[in-house]
Amino acid sequence: MKKVIAIIFIILFIFGTVSVYASSNTTIAADTATSNLVELKDKALKSLEDYQGIYGNDTYGLVAYILNIVRIYSIPFGFLGIVIAAIYRYVIGIRKLDVQDKGFGVLVAIITVMVICQVLPLIFTIVVKGWRG
Repeated sequence: MKKVIAIIFIILFIFGTVSVYASSNTTIAADTATSNLVELKDKALKSLEDYQGIYGNDTYGLVAYILNIVRIYSIPFGFLGIVIAAIYRYVIGIRKLDVQDKGFGVLVAIITVMVICQVLPLIFTIVVKGWRG
């Protein structure tokens, strides 16, 4: 019962923090938000064009750009998954061995996917730039 109350308290705290932060930032002008979005879009398009210029092909540049985005975003999601799997393995799994095995399996899977996401852009670059001919 104490765990349930603690989890509910943490969730309410997180949602309360987010709503307070969101309500205090409502004074941002629409022009500023629009200009920020346009700048982000221009930066993404320039980065995509850079990749297309480096690889000499639109398709290869697009794939390299997407793999770079996957590489960047896999790190926080991987760490979040590792934390969740560690909770299953070491906190909940102390009393339940089946949950401990589940946590270990999830931990191995998340680390494997994270390593693949980190190495895949390098392998793509080696194959395309080195062996493309």
